[in-house]
Amino acid sequence: MAASPEATYPVTWKSGRLVSWLVTVDHKRIGILYIGTSIVWFAAAGLLAVLMRAQLATPGESFLTKNSYNEVMTMHGTTMIFLVVVPIMAGFANYLVPLMIGARDMAFPRLNALSYWLYLLGGIVLWLSWFASGGTARAGWWSYPPLSEGQFSPGHGQDYWILAVHILTLSSLAGAINFIVTILNMRTPGMTLMRMPLFVWSILTYGALLLLALPTLSAGLTLLLLDRQAGTHFFIPSEGGNVVLYQHMFWFFGHPEVYIMVLPAFGIVSEILPVFSRKPIFGYKAVAFSTLAIAFFSMLVWAHHMFTTGMPIGLDSFFMISSMVIAVPTGVKIFNWLATTWRGNLIFDTPLLFIIGFIALFTIGGLSGIFLAAFPVDWQVNDSYFIVAHFHYVAFGGIVFALFGGLHYWWPKMFGRLLDERLGKLTFWLMFVGFNLTFLPQHMLGLLGMPRRVYTYHHGGLWEAYNLASSIGSGITALGVAVFVVNIWITHGLRRGVRAGNDPWLADTLEWYTTSPPPPHNFDSVPYVTSARPLRDLRRGLEEQPV
Repeated sequence: MAASPEATYPVTWKSGRLVSWLVTVDHKRIGILYIGTSIVWFAAAGLLAVLMRAQLATPGESFLTKNSYNEVMTMHGTTMIFLVVVPIMAGFANYLVPLMIGARDMAFPRLNALSYWLYLLGGIVLWLSWFASGGTARAGWWSYPPLSEGQFSPGHGQDYWILAVHILTLSSLAGAINFIVTILNMRTPGMTLMRMPLFVWSILTYGALLLLALPTLSAGLTLLLLDRQAGTHFFIPSEGGNVVLYQHMFWFFGHPEVYIMVLPAFGIVSEILPVFSRKPIFGYKAVAFSTLAIAFFSMLVWAHHMFTTGMPIGLDSFFMISSMVIAVPTGVKIFNWLATTWRGNLIFDTPLLFIIGFIALFTIGGLSGIFLAAFPVDWQVNDSYFIVAHFHYVAFGGIVFALFGGLHYWWPKMFGRLLDERLGKLTFWLMFVGFNLTFLPQHMLGLLGMPRRVYTYHHGGLWEAYNLASSIGSGITALGVAVFVVNIWITHGLRRGVRAGNDPWLADTLEWYTTSPPPPHNFDSVPYVTSARPLRDLRRGLEEQPV
């Protein structure tokens, strides 16, 4: 019989090189789309940060006008929070969680794709607001009324900001539901909750916090939009409204949001550190349960952002104590990480350098956060550059350094090639030095009385020297990010990177059991899981087999 020339499975229009990415429901491709899009927004937000530092490099600078500076500041903060840190964590989770738990895909693949396209749509709406009548939003990424009300923010830029955040909220809620259902229902045989990788624990908690916190933000922004467009007065004091109500609604989301961003970073650290220490994580259960404790207490501390609003001393005291208590489970993690490295065979490749940088910088940010939790101290430095420095030591020095460590660590799994080690280390040192030069002087600027959200200042005093140093540091940090982009281009674009095997780091979790990159179905087979480090157990079993 003559063989049929037709393929058994004919190629459809969905199999095109570009179209297949546009219609994909593969969790790995969606994860890469999330990560790639987040990196683009990160570059855009970084450019805005450099513009702000250029304006503040010298006193009396006129590089940006007052309104332009406020617009740039608002878009920088909004982009970093809503378009970079939270979505890139969703990208890591999309790619890694099914692989780590031995599943073939997410529980709801189409919902997963919808969450990405909503994210992309929200980002486009936000950045197209630059072209709105009256310019884009300029009330800060928190958009406090009355500054964000129609009287002080005319035009439609603020309305587009609200619309974009609503779309991004829907994206995050869809992703959170998917992560929770996938983790609780699709683990491979033998993988109990106490055998899950710690990164999976962090994503489970990340999803739960998103479900709890985002509806309050959506409600507050809806009321703000009604004030602007429907003539209501929820937040207008002269009409009987209450601006502090908005702050409560915003920060009930806003402080859990800090841990929504940082808990996956903790998970990344807990995965990378044991691999490059050649030891199991110290105190697995303590690290896992401290994740749950941090999530619980993060819902009880929101009003420490509002110490200067005139709350009663009793409430100030409650939020001060709860803000200090949350440092305990965070400290548990830090000491467990340090204990993991103790007498370990440390391998100082780029991923470990970024993780060590994370621990150092996040600890500095955490300690300054304990100072700020004491409301008499907060009364003195609130709305000063001390707050800017503290936040960036947590958000950039902590979270972004963990993200870069994760990118260098999982890059060979995603693309089959290792990033260049020399360029990776150059990226780390440029970012580490540049970051500290940027934000360490801002602590002193805050203590010297420099308010945040100012676009210029007068000659004289140490403000000039500290601001100039901070601006130089921002340029060094940007250079480090540029080296990372060059690294990607050389190793992946020009295909000069060293090809990676299934497990180039000798890691312990299931994502390294399959090929690099994994096939569409993820696994041909999955070993039975007997601990949180199944590949270590598998290697040990092979070593103990008689010859």
